[in-house]
Amino acid sequence: MLISTMNDLPGYEITEVVGEVFGLTVRSRHVGSQVGAGLKSAFGGELKGMTKMLEQARVEAQNRLTEAARDLGADAILAMRFDANDLGGMGQEMCAYGTAVKIRKRV
Repeated sequence: MLISTMNDLPGYEITEVVGEVFGLTVRSRHVGSQVGAGLKSAFGGELKGMTKMLEQARVEAQNRLTEAARDLGADAILAMRFDANDLGGMGQEMCAYGTAVKIRKRV
């Protein structure tokens, strides 16, 4: 599955727009990590546990996005983006979305 953040795909022709697709995940850190992150943020520096959680959430959301596009018979996803939202301190929502398309390589 080709995934691009661009609106087109150089070297390919879009033969059909299948539709909008998305992949969603919600993650939370355990209480101990959140307390540690709160202390760390008071003194500055990277919150490595939170960074790791967000990296994993992006991968999971993108995998779900790819699966949704494949289920619709798409060959590629264009204009892929991520959106993230805090759920009131309870967790983090991560959404990957884009346009599923069928493509053909230009000759």
